[in-house]
Amino acid sequence: MGAKSQTKGRRAEIELSKVLQGYGYPVEPGQVLSYGEVPDLSGLPGIHVECKRAEALRLSEWMEQAERDAQRFGDGLPAVFFRRSRSPWMVCMTLTDWLKLYRSYQPPRSSNHGG
Repeated sequence: MGAKSQTKGRRAEIELSKVLQGYGYPVEPGQVLSYGEVPDLSGLPGIHVECKRAEALRLSEWMEQAERDAQRFGDGLPAVFFRRSRSPWMVCMTLTDWLKLYRSYQPPRSSNHGG
């Protein structure tokens, strides 16, 4: 990976960490010059964050990397956090993993059943 690409990736990690910190999560980007030695971000319990900032989306490739790294680091379910220029941050994960997260959330039961 070239220096320019690494710099762009580092800026994306810092940007995403600030967004998540704004929501109250104690997220920190990986250390400078530690490319591949530590996760992109840490501090989001149960989630392995793969951070990408790119115009060309390569979700399958990024998801494969997130899955490999989640196993390697053992830090949670793999998720790709990504954004393009002038676009909001988005998250991609497998349906199976999303269901694990959703099942752990107990939404309030409504007494109104459509009638």
